[in-house]
Amino acid sequence: MKDPELLYLVGGVVAVLIVATLITKLLIRKSGETPVLVNLRQRVNAWWWMMVVFCSSLALGRGGVFGFYALLSFLALREFITLSPTPRGDHRTLTWVFFLILPLHFVFAGAPWYGMFLIWIPVYAFVFIPIRSALAGDTERFLERTARIQWGVLTCVYFLSHLPMLLYLPIPGYQQEENAKLLFFVVLVTQLSDVMQYVFGKLFGKTKIAPKVSPSKTREGLLYGGAAATLIGTSLWWATPFSPAVAAGMSALLVAAGFFGGLVMSAVKRSLGAKDWGRGIPGHGGVLDRLDSLLFAGPLFFHVTGYYFGTNMNTAYSQPQWMHDALRLWMGG
Repeated sequence: MKDPELLYLVGGVVAVLIVATLITKLLIRKSGETPVLVNLRQRVNAWWWMMVVFCSSLALGRGGVFGFYALLSFLALREFITLSPTPRGDHRTLTWVFFLILPLHFVFAGAPWYGMFLIWIPVYAFVFIPIRSALAGDTERFLERTARIQWGVLTCVYFLSHLPMLLYLPIPGYQQEENAKLLFFVVLVTQLSDVMQYVFGKLFGKTKIAPKVSPSKTREGLLYGGAAATLIGTSLWWATPFSPAVAAGMSALLVAAGFFGGLVMSAVKRSLGAKDWGRGIPGHGGVLDRLDSLLFAGPLFFHVTGYYFGTNMNTAYSQPQWMHDALRLWMGG
């Protein structure tokens, strides 16, 4: 938070929120507390709280950021799992998931041990989950139940954890302390794309893209809102290691990934018979309703950026010596 450019970004968002708050108050004073305006006020207030929490995590350094995203993963996975009934046979599996697999994943990420970060969930956890569920002896809808847990862990934990990993991404000519701006850029552009698509969809939306999956998503909202978010992202190239042209391409990638991430998670949500993932954030639904667009945007941006700059995370962040010594001691070596 000592980076002047990061402070400019934060100040810009705060200024927008102040304007949004004033406009909302004026509209309510003029038209009264209609359902639409009450929802708008709830959304703006929720954005204030989310901005405060996000910036507080940045102020605490890498440890604060990884702790913040570990908590978000826990809350998101909890919403995902509790949205549908969980058979008794899966209870012990979920205990392992919440209190061992998830925390260890963020330990490996924060250490950082990049190799284990990559394979801990898609290899070790995905092998362990069906084994533990099979040992419970409940075979009814076994494949469906196991796949649901694995999908929740993949999206809510593994995909989301790529966002704090941006703090470790080696970029030539870019001080690693500046990587917080890259994280801010991803979150800002992706979330702005959601807001712009919602606004333009309400104003000009006529052609629904997938009405049975997400009735509010329209072709006009995606086109105009995505273009607006891409322009804003391009204008912020000075806070990134990208040229204006590359910043435009990366912003477009975030818009597309965010849109399809939200669409896929809406399809999952509808298949479970729910409108929202939860009620934890007034005006926004649950935590997962606010994070769904970031689930696809985070890992795609992380790996595309790493490929663009030719970084080798596995070489830069091999197993830390302290972790190597601890594992040898635990194994009796």
